[in-house]
Amino acid sequence: MTIDNIEAPKTDQQHVAPQADHGDQAKTIVNRIAQLRAWLFLAALIVIFEIWARIDFGGTFIGSSFNWQSVAVFAVAPLLLAIGQTFVIISGGIDLSTGFIMGFAAVIAAHVTNIAGLYMPLPVAMLLGIVVAMLAATLPGLINGLLISRLKVPPFIGTLGMFGVARGTAFLLAGGTTVPVKNSYFAELGNGRFYGVPYLVIVTIVFVIVMHYLLSQTRFGQHNYAIGANAQAARRAGIDIRTHLLRLYILSAVCAGLGGALYAARFTAGAAQAGEPLLLDSVAAVVIGGASLFGGSGTIIGTIAGALVIAVIQYGLVFMNVEPFWQFIAVGIVIIISVLIDQAQRRFSGAKQDE
Repeated sequence: MTIDNIEAPKTDQQHVAPQADHGDQAKTIVNRIAQLRAWLFLAALIVIFEIWARIDFGGTFIGSSFNWQSVAVFAVAPLLLAIGQTFVIISGGIDLSTGFIMGFAAVIAAHVTNIAGLYMPLPVAMLLGIVVAMLAATLPGLINGLLISRLKVPPFIGTLGMFGVARGTAFLLAGGTTVPVKNSYFAELGNGRFYGVPYLVIVTIVFVIVMHYLLSQTRFGQHNYAIGANAQAARRAGIDIRTHLLRLYILSAVCAGLGGALYAARFTAGAAQAGEPLLLDSVAAVVIGGASLFGGSGTIIGTIAGALVIAVIQYGLVFMNVEPFWQFIAVGIVIIISVLIDQAQRRFSGAKQDE
């Protein structure tokens, strides 16, 4: 009688434990897929374009260094916008003004480089143009931050208003047209290469490494995650949310400012509408990269993967001589799939917490 009572619980435990293990494994697999979705999308796209290239004209997509250089250059501008957007989205906000802040900075960079080139060496004029463009971009970022942190304006509304202000200001400064840059060093920065690697890509890599360190290894980055996950808890923990948000939107604008300066270098001209088509791409890169629009999650590495996904789609379709309008459809489908994966991950995580 006593032996039976002792043996029965052991038998029950042997049946229950494997079921719990299988459930945990399924949740782990779904979470892993969700975390790596951008890289999985990227791998799938590369395979598709490689097969397509071999069937269509007997060439290769993967094996061409020119293709990869082009993809990298395609990714520069949306990635720079997306880096700032990553910080903002992790905090639970959004910045709709970055596209025209980029155009504003491109026009400033062109004007300052041209004027400075009349009085100082061209390399110094180029550097001055880039620095002034990034500093000028902090002004709309500062206004965004004040509206959102001090006056409690919702980020969507505040940055949408700045979208219009930056757009109008950029067109006024440009006189309604593009501003050509007459500086050979500036042109070399935008189109030159160092051992086959475009200078634009090198500058972007260095900047992205700094931003990755800022988000993942500093107190500022940790506070950003805390605010996005639970603003009330972050406030109780002593985090100065108002000051953080102010710095956050300035940082986003600086990223857009650098994007604008590099755009002016690449095309040797500043254009007010430089970043207009890139706003959607920047948000898409962040979402595809694994960040949640609800805040609290996201990484710079994921955003890089998301930007590469968009660049491969855009360049790959051009490479295959497909009408460019398909780019919007392809990017939209990838965004929808990313959001669905994120929702699935949330449901599994929620179930785990409930248990």
